[in-house]
Amino acid sequence: MTTTLTTMFAPSRRRVLEAVASSSSSSVVTLPGFLVPAFQQTAGAAARRNFSGTTTRPSKLGRTPLSIPPGVEITIGEPFVKRDMTQWKQQPKRKITVQGPLGQLEMDIPDFIKIDHDAEARRATLSVANRDEKEQREMWGTTWAYLNRFIMGVSEGHTAVLRLVGIGYRATIDTRPEKEEYPGQQFVCLKLGFSHPVEMGVPKGMKASTPQPTRILLEGINREQVMTFAADIRRWRVPEPYKGKGIFVNGETIKLKQKKIK
Repeated sequence: MTTTLTTMFAPSRRRVLEAVASSSSSSVVTLPGFLVPAFQQTAGAAARRNFSGTTTRPSKLGRTPLSIPPGVEITIGEPFVKRDMTQWKQQPKRKITVQGPLGQLEMDIPDFIKIDHDAEARRATLSVANRDEKEQREMWGTTWAYLNRFIMGVSEGHTAVLRLVGIGYRATIDTRPEKEEYPGQQFVCLKLGFSHPVEMGVPKGMKASTPQPTRILLEGINREQVMTFAADIRRWRVPEPYKGKGIFVNGETIKLKQKKIK
C-alpha cells in the first residue's frame, strides 16, 4: 500500500515519504535540545513550587479596630440562611444594624466574619475563620470598609458636590407632585443645553440643595447611594476634553486637549 501511494508523488517527495515511513517503524524518538530538560525526571519533581513564594498576610484594613463614636450602636444578628437562586451552595449570613443620630443602615455579612464588639471601649475588631482562604481575606477588608462608611454615615453623613461647567448650565430643586414616588420627594431640574429640562427624582433618604445655580449639594447617610445618584446626574453631561464643559463630581478634573486642526 505504501509503494502504491509513493508512486503517485514526484521523486523528491517520494524520498521524503519513504524516510518518514521507515522512521515511524522504529521505537527511538529524538527530541530537540530545548525540550530535553522539560521531560527529564528529577527527584524533586513531585514537590512542585508554587507560583508565588510570598506568605499570606492578614488584611491591613480588616485587622484595624473600628472606632464607634458616641450615639452610634451596632447590633449583630443571629446567623440565617437566605435562599439564593444564583448560587448552589447556601452560605449562612448575619445581619449587622448600625444606628445613629442621622438614621439606620443594615448589611448582611458572611458567617465566617467574626466581629468582636467592645461596648465599653466603643470599638469593634473584625476577624475571619480561616486566613488562608482567598474569599475570606477579600471579604475581610471589604466588610471593614462598609462598616466604617456606615458608622460615618449615621453619625456625620456623606456629601457630594457637583459643579456644572458650561454656558447656560443651571440647576434648581423643585417638587413635582404628579411624579412623586414617595411623599415630599425632591427633583433636581437641570438645564444642560437640551431642548427640554432634565428632571431627576432624589432617592429616598437623601437631600439635595443648590447653594449656587451651578452647584448641587447631595447629602445622605449611605455613601453608595449618594455617589450612585451623583453618577446618574453626571451621565447627562460627561466632561469633554476640548472645552472642559460638563458636570464634575467633587474634586474631579480633566486634562484639556488641543483642537484638531485640519
